[in-house]
Amino acid sequence: MLCCSLQPHNLYAQSNEWLDPNVNAVNRLPMHTNFFAYENESLARQGVKENSSNFLTLNGYWKFNWVPDADARPTDFFRQGFNDKGWKEIPVPGIWELNGYGDPMYTNIEYPWHFQAPLNPPIVPAEKNHVGSYRKEIKVPASWSGRQIIAHFGSVTSNMYLWVNGQYVGYSEDSKLEAEFDLTKYLKPGQSNLIAFQAFRWCDGSYLEDQDFWRLSGVGRDCYLYARNAVHVEDVRVTPELDEQYKDANLLVNLQLKGDATVDIQLFDKQGKLVTATQAKGTGTQKASLKVSAPEKWSAENPYLYQLFVTVKNKDKVAEVIRQQVGFRKVEIKNAQLLVNGQPVLIKGVNRHEMDPDFGYVVSRERMLEDIRLMKELNVNAVRTCHYPDDNLWYELCDQYGIYMVAEANVESHGMGYDEKTLAKNPAYAKAHLERNERNVQRNYNHPAVIIWSLGNEAGFGPNFEACYKWIKAEDKTRPVQFEQAGTNDFTDIYCPMYLSPAASEKYSQGNINKPLIQCEYAHAMGNSDGNFKEYWDLVRKYPKYQGGFIWDWVDQSLHMKDAEGRMFYAYGGDFNKYDPSDNNFLDNGLISPDRRPNPHAYEVGYFYQNIWVTPADLSQGKVTIYNENFFRNLDNYYAEWELLADGEKIQSGLLSDIDVPAHQKKEYKLDYEIPAGKEVLLNISFKLKKAETLLPAGFTVATNQLNVSGYTFSNTIAANVLADSLHVQDNDENYLIIKNNKINIEFNKHNGFLSQYIVAGQAMMKEGTYLSPNFWRAPTDNDMGAGLQHRYRVWKNPELKLTAFNSQTTNGIITIRAAYDMPAVSGKLSLTYEITNEGEIRVTQDLSADKTAKVSDMFRFGMQLQMPKNADHIRYYGRGPGENYIDRNNAAKLGIYSQTVDQQFYPYIRPQETGTKTDVRWWNQMTTGGNGLRFTSDTSFSISALHFTIGTLDEGDRKHQRHSELLQQDPLTNVCIDKAQMGLGGIDSWGQLPLEKYRLHYQDYHFTFTITPIKNGF
Repeated sequence: MLCCSLQPHNLYAQSNEWLDPNVNAVNRLPMHTNFFAYENESLARQGVKENSSNFLTLNGYWKFNWVPDADARPTDFFRQGFNDKGWKEIPVPGIWELNGYGDPMYTNIEYPWHFQAPLNPPIVPAEKNHVGSYRKEIKVPASWSGRQIIAHFGSVTSNMYLWVNGQYVGYSEDSKLEAEFDLTKYLKPGQSNLIAFQAFRWCDGSYLEDQDFWRLSGVGRDCYLYARNAVHVEDVRVTPELDEQYKDANLLVNLQLKGDATVDIQLFDKQGKLVTATQAKGTGTQKASLKVSAPEKWSAENPYLYQLFVTVKNKDKVAEVIRQQVGFRKVEIKNAQLLVNGQPVLIKGVNRHEMDPDFGYVVSRERMLEDIRLMKELNVNAVRTCHYPDDNLWYELCDQYGIYMVAEANVESHGMGYDEKTLAKNPAYAKAHLERNERNVQRNYNHPAVIIWSLGNEAGFGPNFEACYKWIKAEDKTRPVQFEQAGTNDFTDIYCPMYLSPAASEKYSQGNINKPLIQCEYAHAMGNSDGNFKEYWDLVRKYPKYQGGFIWDWVDQSLHMKDAEGRMFYAYGGDFNKYDPSDNNFLDNGLISPDRRPNPHAYEVGYFYQNIWVTPADLSQGKVTIYNENFFRNLDNYYAEWELLADGEKIQSGLLSDIDVPAHQKKEYKLDYEIPAGKEVLLNISFKLKKAETLLPAGFTVATNQLNVSGYTFSNTIAANVLADSLHVQDNDENYLIIKNNKINIEFNKHNGFLSQYIVAGQAMMKEGTYLSPNFWRAPTDNDMGAGLQHRYRVWKNPELKLTAFNSQTTNGIITIRAAYDMPAVSGKLSLTYEITNEGEIRVTQDLSADKTAKVSDMFRFGMQLQMPKNADHIRYYGRGPGENYIDRNNAAKLGIYSQTVDQQFYPYIRPQETGTKTDVRWWNQMTTGGNGLRFTSDTSFSISALHFTIGTLDEGDRKHQRHSELLQQDPLTNVCIDKAQMGLGGIDSWGQLPLEKYRLHYQDYHFTFTITPIKNGF
């Protein structure tokens, strides 16, 4: 058990605990496993402590004083006679900065005071070190007289001093764990009592809390008082031990008892049936063992929980009842694999910060359940608590609904670097490192969801972590321990690097180091990202040693904010003032938005994380193979719906109602369909729940597969209609070449060779004053800007096109316009050819001839852009969808015919950037509400997008600015980008890595042909 510092203090004065790394707790009670002691079994079964007479909430509004500098803090506010009538109120739990006191600050690596003072641990500056002082009158029940009364403060950042009725009680750091104090001798039951505490924005412990998230202050979790009888449980640990066959079990129960007690220990199954029971007697440490024959096993796939009731009796009278959830599972590492119940599970994980867009660190039960539900929807089965212990409720929910957890200690000192200045090597911080790791284990020990302990994050490596590793391995022999900075040395059981590329991951997987590879952070999901996720999971499914990882990260961390006009937007670093240090939008790396809307890349993750896969057996005969990637469950709670598409249209469908595929097995099924000739035929199979489970309703789709039965036949031929009016060329205008008949009016600008007017049946297909022009640029994504591509690829942004030739000719009723250009900035030549029929159809050919001796950067895209009127805002297309997709992130997007609006194409990434592209397009209709507009086709699949924003509107320029998608003004047009290809998004990291080689557009020759066809009424 952890022994806290006990030092003499007078009744009122603070000492310098907040600057002493060897004093991290004064009179703080030892950490124990999370439990609540109820007065009887009935209340314990309900599991709602608020219903207990042992409980008194401290949540609510407190009197509050805030000062901007630590030296200005009040020093006598905790006195009972202090005049606080001028003080305002603040909610508890509640964050200062979100209640009008100071501004939220975001930095990634640097400490928040690095602009104003040198780093000199343990010293933090007093200036701008805000201090909050709290006061509240509490009437303690008279019935609590003679009982022990404990104060529980769920999370106070960065530290807290506590007084009760004017007397100093104690001090606490380690802000992401509860601090508990024995208030028995300070409180007066039946009377009003003054509780006061004070918290600093920064203290010496802040050097170990340099996490990459909003730097906020205040109270983040529930606070309450609770009463204990003289005889009670101080700690209870449960250790399920499965035998070598993972069949039968012993449940070890370790009790710390205060007072001489008789303890009944009973284990019940999910139906409330008694499984086994035993009894312990005495005081101090008591141990019991319960044998359980063939228990149901706990896993993320089948989170079966037993209920353990510990009933403490004092002279045959029930003193208290404690309930604990018990999951029987065994975690091991064998043959370089992490095993759960003997199976090498795949870690389909995410990193999750505790963050709410309105309340910051204060995350409600409803928000947590929403997170769990979304994780289940996206097939996420594991969470790393980055980079601190979470609210106790989160662990309980992960136990209940089945989420594997890496439980991380509250340690990160990234701003000190990883070399000699790292706090991992600083003896003054040895105690703090160890205490934080001890508490993490002591508090979270009983949770079956916790399968791995983590020593911390981004903090260098050294003796302080070696001591933590040794302590945990001695304290808990049932779980592995990991630490990223340990690499593959003896102080980590798992190789858990950050942002290892697919190539490096494969190299390790082929090597002889005998540790499993599970990336603690990978697939950095910032902005429009998570390309090449397929490549990661192809390797995971190929190499036994590579078992997955934790995506950075789960939720965009932005906070709600309103502009001067009252418009709500997502705020990020730098939005609140111009003087605090800021790392901009680098905290927005989530699979989901702050309000828990899945970002587009979330669906790609959900696809590759799914557990049911279909492969062809003999598609010509309707035979498919279904593979169950689960390790512990059959597919008998699923049914499959299938449909056959011919050129995107559904022509047949059916149902597989009885699916019986054991865990990790394959089985062949036959579908009853007929294949039409001469069409692209696709088979879609979706797996859905028969019965609701883990927050997902019956009928929810858990996995999708699309198989190609026969391919698409592309055609890009054009022909003049001999019965229609022939075209006439007017070449007598010095500025424009005009092509027209009774139906169409087409103009080319002679100075640049571009199509400048396109009128069909009196309707303008182009916005006035615009051109159909070559395009090589996109609004840089966060990944692009992290790699500096807005500079490295700048030559392609608006390359000079020197018109060197422009001519026309007529052949068989088709007018051909040719324009040739020099591109001196890229040492290339470009030619554009337009073949125009008398129906207004235009076949466009774009050719780039590269100078093979020149060194020119890659380009973002190769294609053309056309700005249509804004009312051309309806889309019907055959390609991948329904959401946006890119060449390295399009596996979750299924081929089909989709009808959408242009407004639906724009996804409001928190910072404006490229969005809305669709790949593998066969045809694309861009129309008005009445169905009049243009159809785009090609001789091969192509990519295309249509937005009410130009690329320039979305482009941040040379650097990021404080811009927000919600506040953008739409342009009065529809900007259509037709591309042979667009470079991939990349997904390794967001600060330098490029997309994988095969998804890049190198400087070379390119040829692209597409056809524009006028349509009416959608045809």
